Amino acid sequence: MSMQELVYLSLREAAERVRARQVSPVELLRAVVARTEALQPRLNAYITPMFDEALAAAQQAEREIMAGQYRGPLHGIPVALKDNYWTRGVRTTAGAKHLADFVPTEDATVVAKLRAAGAVITGKTNMHEWAIGGTTTNPHYGATHNPWRLGHIPGGSSGGSAAAVAAGLCYAATGSDTAGSIRNPAAYCNLVGLKATYGRVSIYGVVPLSWSLDHAGGLTRTVEDTALVLNAIAGYDPKDLGSANVPVPDFTASLATGVQGVRLGVPRPYFFEGVAPEVVAAVEQAIQVLRDLGASVEEVAFPSAAQAPLIYPFVSRPEAASFQEQFLRTRPDDYGDVRPNVELGGVILATDYLRGQRLRTAMREELGALLTRVDALVTPTVRAVAHPIGQSFTEVAGMPVNPFTLGVGLTVPFDLTGTPAISVPCGFSPEGLPIGLQIATRAWDEPLALRIAAAYERATPWKDRHPPL
Repeated sequence: MSMQELVYLSLREAAERVRARQVSPVELLRAVVARTEALQPRLNAYITPMFDEALAAAQQAEREIMAGQYRGPLHGIPVALKDNYWTRGVRTTAGAKHLADFVPTEDATVVAKLRAAGAVITGKTNMHEWAIGGTTTNPHYGATHNPWRLGHIPGGSSGGSAAAVAAGLCYAATGSDTAGSIRNPAAYCNLVGLKATYGRVSIYGVVPLSWSLDHAGGLTRTVEDTALVLNAIAGYDPKDLGSANVPVPDFTASLATGVQGVRLGVPRPYFFEGVAPEVVAAVEQAIQVLRDLGASVEEVAFPSAAQAPLIYPFVSRPEAASFQEQFLRTRPDDYGDVRPNVELGGVILATDYLRGQRLRTAMREELGALLTRVDALVTPTVRAVAHPIGQSFTEVAGMPVNPFTLGVGLTVPFDLTGTPAISVPCGFSPEGLPIGLQIATRAWDEPLALRIAAAYERATPWKDRHPPL
């Protein structure tokens, strides 16, 4: 098997070969390290590689597996971490100059769970500064480049994680999603990205942007791989005040069930407005595929979703300013272009913050009522494909679009409601840039979102395409 074939195995395929002792964790690691060394100068996916530590972990995994102590499908599998996840003994910058020398003394809960599952941590990936942005054009650690077209953004804020997985530098990576920062880079890089229900996955030890909106999760190349990662990282955590003590199912259990009889809602108002024609065409074709697979499809409306981009800053910016208050006061010049966003949080009135929280509750109730009529919503993930690095505005259908509305306008409603949503690849633009389909379900029903995504994935060829590197 060539190196390219090895690095582009799915996580599940790699795990099966490791379990059968057809390939060793050390061989997997050496393959992704060699690929990283070749591509990192062009991609800039990592801030801090951890290859020496990873080799020791891979060797330990190999010894355990040879001794019959196989832990499960993540055992010996190279996985990367977004650089806002605390990593014991390794600097964790959150893409910020302020944290350039911050070395945690403990792992984030998700990191601890990945280690317990036997994952081999390859390093800390690049991200948008403080996770406040959708491009991963970082003024301190350099811009990350999209593997599908190097002059274009990979999305953000989890852009380094997305670039690493898409380019075969690891088999999965963690991301965080506050307005869309798992699903947005998934769509831009032909990956699967799931934001689970708020409280499903611990955010303890993830450097916060906005604690009432932050979600931790994974980026992978297939739906099954996303389910496997979620199996490893989900669960109640008493260290996280937002963690929910609810049952954790096997998220792979219903992936093969199909969508016969599933009721899909298509909210065309807002979600299909101001969307690039090639994105609309790909999503419409995806909806037809789901219909052909046995799902019913009806037109619905989610009116308050249009308010999400207006509500979001009134909730997120005060929470960001609260956490970063000392840095704003003592080291304001160490910020890059996100400084105005954090400073905004210091001048928003408490009454407006509380009004934003009440509007979130109304949105959640409206969505809950809608999801009694249908089982899931299907929408585009992002309004357009990835745009060139450094381009602050892009045009959609001949009209300039605000970068926030462009990048996360369709994802942020489900952060505000705290309900699960997944992005799955659904095609490419004529220029060869990926397009994502978003599937949103009711709270705690990640299995249905994964089931719908898996059925669509099986019926389409997108997961088998890789960047022309």
